[in-house]
Amino acid sequence: MSGYVRQLAEQARTAAAIMATTDASTRRRLIEGMAAQLESNRDAILAANADDLARGRDAGLSGAMLDRLMLDPVRLQSIADALRNVAAQPDPLGQVTRREVRPNGVVVERQRVPLGLIAMIYEARPNVTADAAALCLKAGNAVLLRGGSEARASNAAIASCLHAALRAEGLPEAAVSPVADPAREHVLELLQLTDLVDLAIPRGGEGLIRFVAEHARVPVIKHYKGVCHLYVDRAADLDKALNLLLDGKASRPGVCNALETLLVHGGVAEAFLPRALVALEARGVEVRGCARTQAIVQDVRPASEDDYAAEFLDLIIAVRVVDSLEDALAHIARHGSDHTEVIATEDPATAEAFVRGTRSSAVMVNASSRFNDGGQLGLGAEIGISTTRLHAYGPMGVESLTIERFVVRGEGQVRHPDLL
Repeated sequence: MSGYVRQLAEQARTAAAIMATTDASTRRRLIEGMAAQLESNRDAILAANADDLARGRDAGLSGAMLDRLMLDPVRLQSIADALRNVAAQPDPLGQVTRREVRPNGVVVERQRVPLGLIAMIYEARPNVTADAAALCLKAGNAVLLRGGSEARASNAAIASCLHAALRAEGLPEAAVSPVADPAREHVLELLQLTDLVDLAIPRGGEGLIRFVAEHARVPVIKHYKGVCHLYVDRAADLDKALNLLLDGKASRPGVCNALETLLVHGGVAEAFLPRALVALEARGVEVRGCARTQAIVQDVRPASEDDYAAEFLDLIIAVRVVDSLEDALAHIARHGSDHTEVIATEDPATAEAFVRGTRSSAVMVNASSRFNDGGQLGLGAEIGISTTRLHAYGPMGVESLTIERFVVRGEGQVRHPDLL
């Protein structure tokens, strides 16, 4: 190992100890300052992003990857707004989540404390640089940021703004430590630092997630692929269902909470599918369907089993007609990725059976899959959507970047007084 990443991690670990002791008002002011720095340096950030986009096009990046990479004034303002939302959230540190007085008079508390040093490993999305930093700092942590080479100019420009805000508050720049060298050997080194790194969070394509999970010795929370389903029940309002389908698939197909599979109850398939496929095709969506779908609507490409397990991240959707809720749940259990599932139904009992029958991190009843997002769910921003069933599941905001520890308060009580 080169030691390059270890040195960064040691400095960040020291900074994490400082961040853990800062007061709530300082951390709030810091993150508000980061938002202001992004706004005042908008032109420089957008120019850096334009350079990244040009390199990405020359390198043949996919449309979905370019969409994730692209910043414009609206997206950049959204990042700044998200940081202010994070800053305004209640401070989680020191929060007592449980308090109990034991029979011997000892007071047992559960209290929120920072995780420590978090390693964020991500591709394309320059917004993650700002979001991850703000969330980690709000929770009293430090963060190592290893972004993808395709966004190196954008990430550097954003990190420069974050460092300016840290300096203004007299806090160490190492609290936000970009791993500037994109060499893969540095990712491997980072994933071995069990004495320094408390948690790694990979966010990107399936290949990146698998690489991190297979090589890490530090704990990992996976933001795995989003094979998201919409099930249109026999009791669905078909107008609502169509809106859920179009928003979930066509509004921004290159994101993880976009729909990839449509499941339709056989009792409404003949009424719903012709309308749905016309509307999808009008928006440029390629439809791949099962034999029953093809029998209802002509000129539909056949869907393979691989299609039902695919995260297309593109204007493509797989369709299957099912005979019951149970069949829909069985399909999701076989092909899903524990990300987001949606049901369209006006039957409350069916809706609750669907909620109980799926294990994904978010379940939507008559609401778009696109709501599985930290900002939309009131978290301000997210560091990722955990599909790993550990201490956090679903969108991870500030609270998910803390852990609970025990604090025991007594007046001299001992466990074995008879031995004294």
